[in-house]
Amino acid sequence: MRNPGLSSPALEITDLRKAFDKPAVDGLSLSIGTGEFYALLGPNGAGKTTTLRMVAGLLEADAGSVSICGVDAFANSIEAKRVLAWVPDEPMIYDKLTPLEYLEFVSGLWGMNPDHARFKADSLLEQFGLAEQADVRCGGFSKGMRQKVALAGALVHEPRLIILDEPLTGLDAGSARQVKTVLRGLVADGVTVIMTTHILEVAERMADRIGIIAKGRLVTEGTLKELSERASASGMTLEDIFLEVVGANMQPASAKSPTAHASGSAA
Repeated sequence: MRNPGLSSPALEITDLRKAFDKPAVDGLSLSIGTGEFYALLGPNGAGKTTTLRMVAGLLEADAGSVSICGVDAFANSIEAKRVLAWVPDEPMIYDKLTPLEYLEFVSGLWGMNPDHARFKADSLLEQFGLAEQADVRCGGFSKGMRQKVALAGALVHEPRLIILDEPLTGLDAGSARQVKTVLRGLVADGVTVIMTTHILEVAERMADRIGIIAKGRLVTEGTLKELSERASASGMTLEDIFLEVVGANMQPASAKSPTAHASGSAA
């Protein structure tokens, strides 16, 4: 694992804010290093997806700043998007295209050299176990297969920062392993990966650092070891730490058992 303290930020968020009927992201600041695998956790409605949509340029922020690999994402959105990949939890692909046609289409949008684009497409389809379905229309694919096609499409232009919102949703065990293997390889090559997930074991095993947000604010972050050292009891799992932190930040001070109550809201 890389030491984020020794690398320049791939993502720098400062005092980011977004409100709808109430604040969804409320003064969020965080810094994620180059080549770091960062897991962003929080209960439903904590502001995870809203934050990432603002980073990806899909939602306008009310205030604050976002820098992606040194590029001001709000002032130079096109330049920032060239080094960024965003994969939502619901895959967005064209049903009438095959996986190969879809990757060729996406690479064309990025203006990639056709020969290099084809090489990347073939490589990604192989890595995600889609080579045999390369010429089959996506319309009949399962959600898990569609998710892998969407991931391949996001990676074809070789982004330096990858944002994944619940990337393992709908994947069977074999497909999930393929995706995790690809992500580990990218991080080893210096690519930064930011992932939201409700599968805490995935964050526990894969992330270099973990950030937990509640009510649109970053309430704690660190390595699993650092989070464990701050917890009230020794030997706690990430699930225990998550429930303790979220419970302390979501429940009124008078609540008798915030940790127990938080388990229902975090499901």
